[in-house]
Amino acid sequence: MDTVGAFDAKTHLSELLDRVAGGETIAITRHGVPAALLVPARGKRRTLTRKEVAEGFKELRKRVKPAGISIREMIEEGRRH
Repeated sequence: MDTVGAFDAKTHLSELLDRVAGGETIAITRHGVPAALLVPARGKRRTLTRKEVAEGFKELRKRVKPAGISIREMIEEGRRH
């Protein structure tokens, strides 16, 4: 990651935007202290495959554990709302 001072960023903004559009991330500093990051914008979102969705759910299940509540109780609670 490249670092650029605020004055230089203002002066060369067009050039920096071209670099960021190419995939670079650039930190902008003010008096040597990081103040902002220029990061590439997200492009078109792609559609996940069924396998990727299933893997995502498996990873989520590893991290989220119900605290003393059964699946049946969760279903009933969901029906009330």
